[in-house]
Amino acid sequence: MFIPKDPFNVIVGGVGGQGNVLASQILGEMLIIQGYVITIGETYGASQRGGAVMSHLRISAKDQFSPLIPEGKCDLLVALEPVEGLRILAHYGNPGVITLLNLRPIHPIDVISGDIVYPELSQVIAKIKELSRQVWALNATEVALEIGDPIFSNIVMLGALNAIEVLPIHRRGFESVIVDLFPSRTLNENLMAFDKGREVVQKIH
Repeated sequence: MFIPKDPFNVIVGGVGGQGNVLASQILGEMLIIQGYVITIGETYGASQRGGAVMSHLRISAKDQFSPLIPEGKCDLLVALEPVEGLRILAHYGNPGVITLLNLRPIHPIDVISGDIVYPELSQVIAKIKELSRQVWALNATEVALEIGDPIFSNIVMLGALNAIEVLPIHRRGFESVIVDLFPSRTLNENLMAFDKGREVVQKIH
């Protein structure tokens, strides 16, 4: 399996605390193992307060590209939060983009305090489907909670990404990367999160 085009542009987006920067790091390492050249750029809002956090991955068989993806040039969006996913698509989407979406919303401080209203989730999802060639959607946070901690939702999304077979990544690569990144005591939980994400998406087929 090879990347569908070169460069292949991936955005991993969410809000502060969801672990999307870590997810992009793991994904990048998995692709490096496969021999690809990876450039990663990151943009942060008020990430400590649940603001927007976005990682750009540019994947190539041979060339190094500038770290930030040009507007309208995203090929794959991994959205850990629905509204953030919609915002990213508005700037970086195009008719060919594929979206992998975590359905669980995270309400920012302004919503919790009553200053603004979070959009109707069904409308957000419908708009994401309008702006994408294909959407794969799962409640990764719910799956992570079944494992014992919502912190695993980013790993669930990586397992889901493996299942949609858009990128040349595999479980062995994931395991070899996380052995270096995480304490050994969390290895089984991370592998379980990856496998659960993969299983959920395989059931959607």
